[in-house]
Amino acid sequence: MLVEVRVQSLALDRTTNTPVVILQELDGERVLPIWIGPGEASAIAMQLAEMEFSRPLTHDLICSVLSGLGGDLQKVIITKVQKSTYYAELIVRRNGEVISLDARPSDSIAVALRVDARIFADDQLLEVATIEISDDESTGEVSFERLGGLDPDVEMGPEELKKHLKGLNPEDFGRFTP
Repeated sequence: MLVEVRVQSLALDRTTNTPVVILQELDGERVLPIWIGPGEASAIAMQLAEMEFSRPLTHDLICSVLSGLGGDLQKVIITKVQKSTYYAELIVRRNGEVISLDARPSDSIAVALRVDARIFADDQLLEVATIEISDDESTGEVSFERLGGLDPDVEMGPEELKKHLKGLNPEDFGRFTP
C-alpha cells in the first residue's frame, strides 16, 4: 500500500555529517529519513525556499525535458530500501501511457517539488524505517534513533530476538545515534 508523504524538513545527521530529507506521512506521525548528498539537499532546500535562478538547474532541466517531450510527472514513489540504498520511481504520463522511471529518491523529490507532484512511500518502508528524532535547537543538528519496526511494549524471547538481530543490516548501525 502506498502512503502519501510530504517533505517535513531537511536535517544534518550529526553522526555522519550527512544531509537527511525527512518525509512525513500526510495523515499520521510516521517519518521516513533518507540520507542524501549535499547537492540534492541544496536543490531541495532551494525549492522549499522558492528561490529562483536566471538559468535552469539540473532538476529544472529534468522538468523541462519531461514537459518538452509531452510528459507529465504524475507522482513519485519511494519503493524500497536495499543495503541502505533507497529506490524511487518517477511515474510519468505521456500520450495516455504511464511510464515508470527508476530514479534516486533525492532527485525524485527535487523534481516533484518543482512540478507540485505528489510523493508516496511504500507503507512497509514507513513501518521498518520509523525513527524518533532528537532535535538540538542550538545547533540545528538532528540525531536519529531507529525503532526498526519493533514494538517496545512487546517482549521478545531469545529466539525472536535472535531472528530480529540476524535481519539487521550492519551498515545501519553507523547511521543512527543510540
